[in-house]
Amino acid sequence: MRSHSDSASSAPARRWGMLALSLFALLAAVGCTTFARAVKEGDSFTTQRQWAQAEAAYQRALAAEPGDSEVKVKLRDMRRAWSAEVLQAAEAKRAQGDLAGATPLLVRALELDGDNAEARTALEQTLEARVAVAQKALKEDKLQEARAEFDAVLAVDAQHGAALKGVKAVRTAFARRWFTNATRLEEEGKLGNALMSYVRADQELVGATPARERAEAVRRKLQDEVAFMVVTSPAEDKANAPDVLQRLSPGRLAAMLPQEVPIRVITTEAPKDHEGVRVGLALERVLPVKSVEQAQKSTRYVVTNKAVPNPRRLELETALLTQERKLEEVERRLGGVLREYLRRQDELVQAREVAGRCRDRERKACLTALSECNAAIGRGKPGEIPKECDPSRCNAQCMQEEDSYARRSQGALELERKLEGAQEAAELQRREVQRGRDSWYREPLTVEEPVYADYPYDVELHRLSLTATVTERLVDLSKDAAAGSPHTGDYVAMHEDSSNKAYDKVGVLADPVQLRSEAELRVESGDKAMESIASRVMERFDVYRQRRVEDARRGMVRPSAEDVVETAVRALLLTADAPPQDILLPLARARGLDNPQALFGQ
Repeated sequence: MRSHSDSASSAPARRWGMLALSLFALLAAVGCTTFARAVKEGDSFTTQRQWAQAEAAYQRALAAEPGDSEVKVKLRDMRRAWSAEVLQAAEAKRAQGDLAGATPLLVRALELDGDNAEARTALEQTLEARVAVAQKALKEDKLQEARAEFDAVLAVDAQHGAALKGVKAVRTAFARRWFTNATRLEEEGKLGNALMSYVRADQELVGATPARERAEAVRRKLQDEVAFMVVTSPAEDKANAPDVLQRLSPGRLAAMLPQEVPIRVITTEAPKDHEGVRVGLALERVLPVKSVEQAQKSTRYVVTNKAVPNPRRLELETALLTQERKLEEVERRLGGVLREYLRRQDELVQAREVAGRCRDRERKACLTALSECNAAIGRGKPGEIPKECDPSRCNAQCMQEEDSYARRSQGALELERKLEGAQEAAELQRREVQRGRDSWYREPLTVEEPVYADYPYDVELHRLSLTATVTERLVDLSKDAAAGSPHTGDYVAMHEDSSNKAYDKVGVLADPVQLRSEAELRVESGDKAMESIASRVMERFDVYRQRRVEDARRGMVRPSAEDVVETAVRALLLTADAPPQDILLPLARARGLDNPQALFGQ
């Protein structure tokens, strides 16, 4: 018995082992087939000298068998043959004098076969020939052609010494060319174009020419030419306040104006036909006012503590009542579901009894039909089927009762799930109610609450204000000095502080008065007056430079024209604090500036 069971159990194991062996053999056969097909294709493409397709085929073979040394040797030999063919094409290009066409072919030949000494030598010779061509173009002042050749050599060999020196020589030549052009433009009086050329020369190669120093000199000339002159004189002191008058000096006005734009504050007469404004100042009066006001403040302090009903207990009681009302509602719904479930169970029992009685009748009728059929067959002739053997007499007759019973069973199951959900919700609500009761019982009836009282005390409010009245008259230089209307303004500097005694009983600390000195307020009021005057001067300057900017914008349709550059450069120098990009960028692109901000010396 034991040997029979062992053989029976080992039979399935042998079948599974054979199946696994067959699967492994199939996978190996598929792999070998893919590998062999790829090698065969690679050999065929190599024979046909279709090198790219041969390389792809050998790569597929190595993907199937990464360690196959024979395929690696074939791939290496194919690449050597491919490299020799590319080298032959490159030599043909060199023979025709097409160095630019031969260079990428030689690079490709070395990529295919790094040990191809002939290709390496030919590439070095080609690069040297291209360097010689570039140097010849440089001597003939063909700078663009020379730069293109040097860049092509550096693209192949970034450390090529002769090419690096050649690029530096080209940049030096470009810088000198731009510097020479800038010098000519400066001599012709085209200072805007000269500044752009000096900046371009400096960007080509820093230090090759004194372009940066010349650009700074030309920039100063242009700034002096378009400068907005603010002609001012020492303010008239009618209030006999030299400390306040000192804050209204021309130097203070110059310090408050932006330094990036050409605004010149001078005390002499302005050059003729210059845009600007004349500023006349007069210090009318300086009025210090000191006042002391009596007032009262109050502080709250704790008198004692008293027991009060715990408000937290009321909140918990309200929440508990809410949970209990919710529990009543949940239990009411649970009772309704339970009653519906019991009623459906009664209906299900009745439907089951009806279906059972129907099945009994159906079974009895079928048994009676079978007995009558047997009797009829015994009485009948051989080969005849009596009418008592009609199969329809045993057909199902209780389909309606069975369907009714099935529907009621499904309804009962749904009600059962609903009843379980209602019972779970009721249990959860009972737990919430119990937690609320526990919290309410644990909360104390009363809590301690502090009793506060207000303690009034006297406070003195000390206020020191100083009003400086200044009259200024701003007149355009192109107009009569008497045409300007004077503007008089009051500039107030104020400081206040409160003081009180100490009242240790209620925790009030002493607070002595700490007012700023009158000298500090006099300086502050003078600074406020000068800030207001500087803002009005800037308004006049903004009107002036906006006219220049609009003139420059109208010429941006041809930003490379010399007259447009002259106008645009002057407008940009007037807006150096926030240059308009719709003028700066087109101008920089037209003149080839890499860093447009260099126009402002940045």
